[in-house]
Amino acid sequence: MSEKFWDNSYSDKAFVYGKQANRFVQVMSNRLNSRSTVACFAEGEGRNAVYLAELGHDVIAYDQSSVGLKKAQQLAKEKGVSVQVEQKDLTKEIVPVNKYDAAVMVFGHVPREKQRFLIHNMLASVKTGGYLILEVYSEDQLAYRTGGPKETAMLYNPIDLLTWLREQKWIHFYYGEAERHEGIRHSGLCHVIQVVVQKQ
Repeated sequence: MSEKFWDNSYSDKAFVYGKQANRFVQVMSNRLNSRSTVACFAEGEGRNAVYLAELGHDVIAYDQSSVGLKKAQQLAKEKGVSVQVEQKDLTKEIVPVNKYDAAVMVFGHVPREKQRFLIHNMLASVKTGGYLILEVYSEDQLAYRTGGPKETAMLYNPIDLLTWLREQKWIHFYYGEAERHEGIRHSGLCHVIQVVVQKQ
């Protein structure tokens, strides 16, 4: 999906995915050491980045939408924290390597042919021993109609993620149902893939 698509998507005054961090991010954030450096990928309006900043982490939010990132800064100001933002097409542009203690992504959906690049971009950005934490919709999400892309090619296959990250230390893997109520775009029972790996 294009920058223009996401700019339009985030153009509502309301935060379309809400202001509360994703539940999985909330649960897994306890793995991070205090004052960690964290990169949030495909972060949109900033809810996860702001939450992590509230926990005392040094956070940067990457997204291709300048509109989303402006809302991320707005939310950070509202919550009294600082979040760095950088506009970047994460399916084409490489972020700094071996820089962060953790890379986080929630529902960062891109076309299938670009997914591997995105995942490796995230992994490369993390220092050895750092974490990659993500929750995305699986291909089975189409049947649930509670959020996410409307085409299979924009969703994730669990075998792909297991393959792309096979050489890392696996901390958590889940493929199944979850309840998500995040703004007006994610509402109800859905089908997700959750991953936490430690970079080797």
